Amino acid sequence: MCDEFKRSMMAEFEMSDLGKMKYFLGVEVKQCQNGIFICQRRYARKVLTRFGMENSNAVKNPIVPGTKLCKDESGSKVDDSQFRQVVGCFMYLTVTRPDLMYVVNLISRFMANPTTSHWLAAKRILMYVKGTTTLGIFYRKGKNNLRLVGFTDSDYAGDINDRRSTSGFTFMLGSGAVSWASKKQPVVALSTTEAEYIAAALCACQCIWLRRVLKHIEVEEKNETMIMCDNNSTIQLSKNPVFHGKSKHIDVKFHFLRDLLNDGIVTLSYCNSENQIAYIMTKPLKLEQFEKLRDMLGVTDVADIS
Repeated sequence: MCDEFKRSMMAEFEMSDLGKMKYFLGVEVKQCQNGIFICQRRYARKVLTRFGMENSNAVKNPIVPGTKLCKDESGSKVDDSQFRQVVGCFMYLTVTRPDLMYVVNLISRFMANPTTSHWLAAKRILMYVKGTTTLGIFYRKGKNNLRLVGFTDSDYAGDINDRRSTSGFTFMLGSGAVSWASKKQPVVALSTTEAEYIAAALCACQCIWLRRVLKHIEVEEKNETMIMCDNNSTIQLSKNPVFHGKSKHIDVKFHFLRDLLNDGIVTLSYCNSENQIAYIMTKPLKLEQFEKLRDMLGVTDVADIS
């Protein structure tokens, strides 16, 4: 397919074949015998230099466990332009760094009026990047399990200001993550079941798009896609609409999940909390659990890929 595409492009345009891709829009690609590794170490070093953190001390996790950021009206104001710039740099780093997704989502909520507490949180992320510039995602060659698997989770009422929950999902294909997100929910959930249900609906929508992409590149998902959830009530609610007390007030658009289950496109399965990869997208974790889930995402050091 690739050779045919190159021939057709060279017949239409003047172009040279530079061989296998090594660098593209700040993303480094290392292709070796046992797989493909992508990272942004060069870009990460530029970000550290840009914000004067190239000589800072490194930390092992991007946020202190239990941290809750909120609007700090009485706090000292910081340069909002610089704060937006650092958040923008972090957003681009999440292209190959799913371990940064939650903290970037968290600090991006305060771009309109950042204070010292928000800037300190951003500096900690820079200190984490300082110690992990060589991390990226490694997709191992010959991985037999090429089935798309999703993980969904939520942090109930995690936002102190408006009490909205955070949705998170991750999709794995082979040995590494191929899609991930962390996003504050558009409504206030009245229970953990509702928060998890909304997160699962968001995950299911992304699943539909990924299935279409895979079909387009001739890797069609013929069976239903499994989505792992650690809340049994959410799984039952997606199958049984009789839970009036828990579901009668939920917005109609989130019940799209039920149709997908009935049509055999996705299926919700229980996953214990210890192996819930999407945890890393919704809350600050202790170091041991953070590193375990980071490894499960396929995030690896460039020195370890050989």
